[in-house]
This record gives sequence, C-alpha cells and structure tokens, in this order.
Amino acid sequence: MQRFDSASRMFFVAALALLASGCGSIKYMKEMPAGSTVQAPSPGKAAVVFMRSSFLGKAVTASVFEIRNDSPELVGLVANDTKQAYEVNPGRHLFMVVSESADYMSADLAPNRTYYAFVTPRMGAFRARFSLAAVNRGGPLSKEAQDCLKDCRLVQKTSESEAWARENMSDIRSKHAENYPRWNQKPNNEKPHLAREDGV
Repeated sequence: MQRFDSASRMFFVAALALLASGCGSIKYMKEMPAGSTVQAPSPGKAAVVFMRSSFLGKAVTASVFEIRNDSPELVGLVANDTKQAYEVNPGRHLFMVVSESADYMSADLAPNRTYYAFVTPRMGAFRARFSLAAVNRGGPLSKEAQDCLKDCRLVQKTSESEAWARENMSDIRSKHAENYPRWNQKPNNEKPHLAREDGV
C-alpha cells in the first residue's frame, strides 16, 4: 500500500509540473506583429475575443469551436497569453472548448459589438481541461481582461489550424457528443452566457 501511495504522489506531482510548465507556445496559428490590436467587427457583424492568460496548464493548447447544426467548426487554437477575435453574424451562437473533455458557452450577439470571453484551465485526470468564462459587463472591463487585451499576443487561424481540426475531428465530435448533453442539463445560471448587452 505504501508503494502505491508513493507512486500516486509522484504521478500527481508530475502532473502538476506538466500543467504548470511551458510558455504558451503557439502552434498552427499565425502570430500577428507586436502591437497588433483587436479591430472592430465589420459593419453589421459581431466579434467575440477569446483570451487566455493563466499560470495553470501553460503547456496545453485549448481548441475553440463554434457548434453549427450540431457540427463543430474551428474558431482557433488558444495557447496561453494569446487572444483571438472571431467575427460572426449577430444572433444566437454556441461555442465549445476542447482538450481532455469539452465545455460550452452560449451567446446572443448584437451587430457592431465586440464581446470577450476567457479560456480558463482547470485540473483534469491526465491533462488540463478548459472552460469558457463570459466577460459580462456592468461597467469597465476587469483588470485581468484589460491586461490580456494589452499584453496577450494576437493570433489568427491558418490553413494549418484547419488541417489540425480535420485530422482530429473524429475525437472532437466524440467529445461533443459525450459532453454536450451533460452541459445542456445544467441549470441556466450555471451555464456561461454572453448577452447582447455585454458587447461594446
């Protein structure tokens, strides 16, 4: 029993080290020139800015999708200390973040507005899991959001990103099929949501 306990402790420490290590390297995404800022959406469109800045899980990249007709479509791959603007038609949307499992955020977006959401890591069984946290505005953006908008690297999706999504789509669809029914059964107050008035 003592051997099992020691091994378990060593595994747990190694897992923590893995989750905390790394520098948020960007893979399959294009990093924009230093100083690039998020632009306003095209006239009549809305934009959602996905941001990530956390000590936990730096070595693990999260993949974000929009669910359209129950099918995942890639938004982008979100490494630590990065941000990405995603332009869409106004109206209702469902976003999914995938790593070890899948989690969701709904949105009801108004035209000509920009919205913000954090990709937030949490401990998983073998690697970091992620959730989406809506930045709900009742006043100025939080200091964390302001800091990430200022300091996080702006990235864009590329053909390599799309190729990665196609190669992994079977696993992505499987995680969506497994996790969306669970999320859908949660009370509404436990589901992250971007409301029309949250945009700027």
